[in-house]
Amino acid sequence: MPALVIALIALALAIAALSLAIAMTRRIGLRDPVAVPPLWRRVLRIRPLPAMDLGAATERSDRQERVAFIANPTKANVAELREQALRACAIRYLPQPMWLYTTPDDPGVGQAREALAAGADLVVAVGGDGTVRAVAEALAGTGVPMGILPLGTGNLFARNLDLPLDDPAALLRTVLEGGERLSDVGWLELVRSPDGEGEGDRHIFLVIAGAGLDAEMVAGATDQLKRRLGWLAYFFAAARHLGKRMDATIAVDAEPPAESTMRTVLLANVGRLPAGLRLIPDASFDDGRIDVAAIDARGGLVGWTELFGVVVAKSSGIREPWLLSVLQTSRIDYATGERIDIRIREPQNVQVDGESMGRATRLRASVQAGALTLRVPRSSLPDPSPTAGDPPD
Repeated sequence: MPALVIALIALALAIAALSLAIAMTRRIGLRDPVAVPPLWRRVLRIRPLPAMDLGAATERSDRQERVAFIANPTKANVAELREQALRACAIRYLPQPMWLYTTPDDPGVGQAREALAAGADLVVAVGGDGTVRAVAEALAGTGVPMGILPLGTGNLFARNLDLPLDDPAALLRTVLEGGERLSDVGWLELVRSPDGEGEGDRHIFLVIAGAGLDAEMVAGATDQLKRRLGWLAYFFAAARHLGKRMDATIAVDAEPPAESTMRTVLLANVGRLPAGLRLIPDASFDDGRIDVAAIDARGGLVGWTELFGVVVAKSSGIREPWLLSVLQTSRIDYATGERIDIRIREPQNVQVDGESMGRATRLRASVQAGALTLRVPRSSLPDPSPTAGDPPD
């Protein structure tokens, strides 16, 4: 009997040692796949580093491109990503990159400006949509490219750029070797006075800003809830505010203002949400316009079910199912323009790219077309226009 106990203990220790060895080998392999023998790379399914684009890498190495990373230190895996970034720059013969951290008082604007003053040729936002927005605020209009290493809950702007969210090596390759596209940015001025007059505080947005239900949802999603549930935390936070509606007047460019009752009003630079849903199908980050969506749902659960069905249908390319158009318990009214002016009868919570901005009575939005240069996968670059002598396809 004692021999059996000793054997079981030995087996348990052997299994624990094997598990530890596998975990350590995988961790080493994720940092440097070449350090792990090929057989073990195959057994442990460690992916090799993506092939380098020698043309892009050589061009930027010859220019001695200086890279600055602006990182949110509260995000997981930042230290490991920093190590990978240093190695990625070194193997491309780039100068040692700058690495700056955001603070509670400065989410990235000051650090990005510091990087520009130090001569950065590329500034990379390492964090969630809040960090990306802060870095973009400093870079908009400068012509200096911005890269993104998304580490947030939603990563909505990165999703709309088709970045490889779950592949750090591919993300670094995109940042250092990718192509460049111009993106619009939106600017939102919030007037908080009871009469909705006067000057307001100004904020940049890259994804979606809004007032009403979506802002209540953002305000109610705590950091603890987001850590546990991810982007689903926002849906649980919204459940407490499904019964609220608001009265607002919306003016688009020089068109006469229209008054309506709604659950929420959204101002979008892009329209894709997690799970592939396209809340605002026509929104594009490079069309020089802001898309507006006024959303309402009535009839309790029936109205919200219909609204969800409409969003899913449009995400699949179906304009609107016949049955849902007959029920008429919910609606989404769309408009698009370069300047949007929204007056709200009662002060409402406002959010900008997932950050709560408090209450306001008036929202004035405008677009700065092509203000931001982005590093994106070369596969996502638009096809070059045919020259005059090229025959049509």
